Amino acid sequence: MPLFEFEGKRPVVHPDAFVAPTATLIGDVTVEAGASIWYGAVLRADICTIVVREGANVQDNSVLHAAPGETLVVGRNATVGHGCIVHCGEVGEQALVGNGSTLLDHAVVGPGTLVAAGSVVTPGTQLPGGMVVTGIPAKPTKPIEGTSSQLWVEQNPPYYQELARRHAAATAEVGR
Repeated sequence: MPLFEFEGKRPVVHPDAFVAPTATLIGDVTVEAGASIWYGAVLRADICTIVVREGANVQDNSVLHAAPGETLVVGRNATVGHGCIVHCGEVGEQALVGNGSTLLDHAVVGPGTLVAAGSVVTPGTQLPGGMVVTGIPAKPTKPIEGTSSQLWVEQNPPYYQELARRHAAATAEVGR
């Protein structure tokens, strides 16, 4: 896995975290226990700080970065889906950012919220916890409780934690 120091700051990855061999971590990045960073993901903390909390997962080809001096936190057991651009302040605990979504400067996604695939969360938006959020610009549409979306939010973190253990144990580069 490519880990790069930048101006004296280097990534810190807990031994129980999974970082795919093609993920790239640059600068002031912390990845806590049980978290996973998947193939092709880029976490660039050259002008900011990025913290991926325990059990969270950042899926394939997502890019995380933030404004100068900001701290971007991916909360405990949160999910950043495939191909997302996360340039915000916080993804709350057990929130799920759907595939292909974009979160812009200073946005905050509340805990347990599902941001639907392809949504765009505009700069400075504060999304409440426990909601389904959709659209461009993203707006809360209904409480997540009692919806099928709630299953995604609840079941995705343990699924990806187990899948990360399997990848850590069984993925090997093959020759040509």
